[in-house]
Amino acid sequence: MSNKALSKAKGFRKSRTGTYLSIGTTAFGALSTLKQVKKARAENDALKLVDAVVSAAAIVTGIAILVRELRRIGDDDVLLG
Repeated sequence: MSNKALSKAKGFRKSRTGTYLSIGTTAFGALSTLKQVKKARAENDALKLVDAVVSAAAIVTGIAILVRELRRIGDDDVLLG
């Protein structure tokens, strides 16, 4: 990837659209974690359940960080006041 393309990709990641996309993909990962919890409960597997809970905590933390980033982008937007 060229430097120009890499620069565009980094800019997109820090844009509002890129942040919303990141929130969406992170939330989509929550579906997999939910399935993991259900399976662990059905199998009565405590270790798999702990793994699923840790994954869920990571997802919640990730979304919180992305929402904070959205707020910062909003603060930097001159048109929003």
